[in-house]
Amino acid sequence: MQRLSTYDVSPRDRLAYLHDFVARHVAGLRFRPEDADSFVFDLSAYFLDGRTTVGTACYSAVLGERPRDLLAADGRQDYLMTIHTSDYEVAMEGKSPLVIKAGDITLVNEGSAMAFALPATLLKVVSLEEARLAALAPRVRMHALHHIPASATGASLLSGYTDLLRAAAPDGEVGRSLATSHLYDLAALVIQGGSADAAEQVRPSLGAARLELVKAEILRQLTDPELSVAAIARRQGITPRYIQRLFEQEGLTFSEFLRDARLDLARKSLDMAKAATVSAIAFDAGFNDLSHFNRVFRQRFGATPSEIKAAALRRCQ
Repeated sequence: MQRLSTYDVSPRDRLAYLHDFVARHVAGLRFRPEDADSFVFDLSAYFLDGRTTVGTACYSAVLGERPRDLLAADGRQDYLMTIHTSDYEVAMEGKSPLVIKAGDITLVNEGSAMAFALPATLLKVVSLEEARLAALAPRVRMHALHHIPASATGASLLSGYTDLLRAAAPDGEVGRSLATSHLYDLAALVIQGGSADAAEQVRPSLGAARLELVKAEILRQLTDPELSVAAIARRQGITPRYIQRLFEQEGLTFSEFLRDARLDLARKSLDMAKAATVSAIAFDAGFNDLSHFNRVFRQRFGATPSEIKAAALRRCQ
């Protein structure tokens, strides 16, 4: 992960560092702050492979462009996908500005001149290799700019999956490779308009990405004792049976994943030798039956919760 913030460099060098960071990690762009004295930014970039980057950028109001001199200098032809938290304007060379609503997806080819006007905004950004994307979604080459509403088929799944990659980057070459494949498949589905043929082609990646989002939702709601597959399905806009099928492909059930995640949370609390009682820790982890908790804990870890807590207390003495 690479990061750059306004406060990392002196005021006189900020624009130079900003241009260098963006050019090296994402795209060749030129920026002009609306107010140079109060201009701030915070950028991060994570590299899935040599041509695929996911990141975030937070800017105060700024004007930007990819002018012809930069096109000639760097020869970039890849696609830049962005999702903003504020409405903004983008204009391809020779065309009128287009207003992009917050949450919508834009996909812009770096081989085309463009300009944009951003209010203070937080944006999610992904750099995608043109040839790899076009092999999955030939339609991408029909336009230099694709504007995809947030309501489009697959858009929320693509956006959610990129959020996961930024929050919990995959470890190791195999993990990065799988995540990259899923990302391109989801982008292709959105670009191709969510057709049945496109969905069938990327079905394994759709399931894998959806399962990761389901797991993330479970972990966020882990301590709710009333959490159920039906509640998760409602939040994800899918059916409980679909969630069960996704887990079955990994050889487990929704209930097993939930139970094991709660057990892991309880084990961490016990290992910290907190003053809380075993029953309090169990309830805080989402269990509402202490005898059931004690039984499954011992099955999972080969010791009782009281034994784990006692061992942790001895280590602290």
